Amino acid sequence: MSALVHEKVWLDKTLYTDAERDYYVSLSKMDSVASLAGVPNIELFNKINGLEKENSTLKKSIDDLRNLVISLQARVDSLEKVGTKIGAPKPHAEVPKPQVVQDDDDDDGVDLFGSDDEEESAEAAKIREERLAQYNAKKAKKPVLIAKSNIILDVKPWDDETDMVAMEKVVREISTDGLLWGAAKLVPLAYGIHKLQISCVVEDDKVSIDWLTEEIEKLEDFVQSVDIAAFNKV
Repeated sequence: MSALVHEKVWLDKTLYTDAERDYYVSLSKMDSVASLAGVPNIELFNKINGLEKENSTLKKSIDDLRNLVISLQARVDSLEKVGTKIGAPKPHAEVPKPQVVQDDDDDDGVDLFGSDDEEESAEAAKIREERLAQYNAKKAKKPVLIAKSNIILDVKPWDDETDMVAMEKVVREISTDGLLWGAAKLVPLAYGIHKLQISCVVEDDKVSIDWLTEEIEKLEDFVQSVDIAAFNKV
């Protein structure tokens, strides 16, 4: 019995060998599957990460474009409003109506800007000329500012024997339009000699200072020289 069993085992050895091989092959396949299931696929992982980055970049670009479009739209709206205000027609200005000037006498309602009626136009022109003449007359009566100067003159005699009272009298006798004599006094010089200090106001357009001093110096019997002590504009 034992011999038969042993012989049968040897006869079925090929079957046992094949079965053992298949067993180990199955184990190897199972290990490969387990390895694939437990270890992540690096290439697939990298592609997924790349797609996520591209998606994030595209999203940012879309957001930037959206903001740019919104900004441009706001600018266009603002320019359209400004253009509307600039191009808007201005309200028609009301043309002022010609004024009617009434005369104080019997010329009520006379239009100085003219009329279709020739008689009224002539009357208006006459009134306008009269009033222009009145205006010119009033303007002519207005006081004109006259430039004047206040002068103090030192009139010196020849010596102490000169009659200073007579000197002042002949000086004041010098007269012309635009000359007005003022106060006078005697001021001591030296050795009993006095000078006549006299003031006057002259109109600059009518009286020359040089002319006035020359006229005084012509009084040779009394006057030795003339000096200008002070000169001020009035």
